[in-house]
Amino acid sequence: MLSYDPYAELATLRDFAPLELTSPDFTAGAALPLFAWSSDRGGEDRSPALQWSPGPAGTKSYAVSCFDPDAPTGSGFWHWAAYNLPADTTVLASGTGTAASLPQGTVVLPNEARLEKFIGAAPPEGTGVHRYFFVVDALDVESLDLDAGATPAVLGFNRHFHSLARGVLVGTADPATRSGTAER
Repeated sequence: MLSYDPYAELATLRDFAPLELTSPDFTAGAALPLFAWSSDRGGEDRSPALQWSPGPAGTKSYAVSCFDPDAPTGSGFWHWAAYNLPADTTVLASGTGTAASLPQGTVVLPNEARLEKFIGAAPPEGTGVHRYFFVVDALDVESLDLDAGATPAVLGFNRHFHSLARGVLVGTADPATRSGTAER
């Protein structure tokens, strides 16, 4: 497993209060459930359930994403990015990876496949175990004003400057065993 943790690097730039982020579908550092794999790899492209502790005072919205830094691209692979989730949101059920299934007003950005939804893990053979960073940020604004079709990286840049707290939960996918230890 690679040791690079992009969120640890960001924390060196700015200190964030912690959010406790968990999932009833997988534990930290463990394999993603098969349903969270890509449909072309035997999965369902279904986002796992996420739950987090309430943000600190001043939280006005949340942003959530899923990123694979281990994809053989040189820049990782974004599986999902959504923002403007209402401040009273602390639970997302499994399969809520589209704007239609998220609270009203939530914006889902195009992922690396240019689809506005969660897409599951599909790590290429021979690339080892991949890590999937599910991240939730408590933001100090009710909404971020991003251009239509902005990239998840643009969201990351903007949320960095509005984050009050951050929770990170890492799952894995292994292309050799097609078990929760790999990614696209």
